[in-house]
Amino acid sequence: MILVTNSSELPFYFILLVIPGVEVFHTWISIPFCCFYTVSIMGNTIVLAVIRAEPSLHEPMYLFLSMLALTDLGLTFTTLPTVMGILWFNASKISFEACFAQFFFVHSFSFMESSVLLAMSFDRYVAICRPLHYASILTNQVIRRIGLAIICRCVLAVIPGLVLLIRLPFCSSHKLSHSYCFHPDMIHLVCADTTINNWYGFFLAISINMLDSLLIMLSYGLILRSVLRIGSHVERLRALNNCMSHILAVLVFYVPMVGVSTTHRFAKHAPPIVHVIMANICLLIPPVMNPIIYSVKTKQIRREIFHLLSHK
Repeated sequence: MILVTNSSELPFYFILLVIPGVEVFHTWISIPFCCFYTVSIMGNTIVLAVIRAEPSLHEPMYLFLSMLALTDLGLTFTTLPTVMGILWFNASKISFEACFAQFFFVHSFSFMESSVLLAMSFDRYVAICRPLHYASILTNQVIRRIGLAIICRCVLAVIPGLVLLIRLPFCSSHKLSHSYCFHPDMIHLVCADTTINNWYGFFLAISINMLDSLLIMLSYGLILRSVLRIGSHVERLRALNNCMSHILAVLVFYVPMVGVSTTHRFAKHAPPIVHVIMANICLLIPPVMNPIIYSVKTKQIRREIFHLLSHK
């Protein structure tokens, strides 16, 4: 078997696919993808602009929301060039270096999304369970430290996986089954023992995604216990309504992720199009839906968006 490594004298590249077997329909398929990317970019940019322009929104909840919007923009701009390049220009080739750069950013921003959602659940816990200490606990300095910790956590988590993969030889076949460079996809092209890589990937799934989801559930367990102690039915509904946007954002992020993991584990023999669509949903839906959710469900954001647009 022919092996190709990053040290080869021949130029090495990967071949990406959006949806296999429907290349003749790329022009039509590009329409929904273009709409998704446009909504994501415009929606998250508007959310950031509103929070920056309105001093009353310079509070912990909205500062965390701005982190989420930045993360969604990062994830969007990471996959947009390859996806739309394939659909519009049939540019399916990506260089070895560019593929690993995209690998780094895709996984870093994905982990950041999970971490920001965890930070937002802590914000909701403090706001509902310890309202009198909210301002003293979540100061601007604390929020900055949380943001820095999220960046360091995710970047340092991805780098070892990147180093472990980049040192391995790749087979002569270099066709990936997704429209972006994705670790589970790339690892199948390696012609060497990948035990360490697989165990490290499992460790990341446990220590970041699963741990974050468990801590989010713990936060909401404590929130629910606190809410049930409130005597007024109206106040209970108000407290739960304050969490609704975040709950929806958590579901939008974790449900597709669970779907992708389930498909890879229990539907290995499913048609390739199933895996591709699930992977695209996992990365596309959260950046598209998050600004819509917060614009619709958060009165302050909705009011300021109307105010911003009315002055255009």
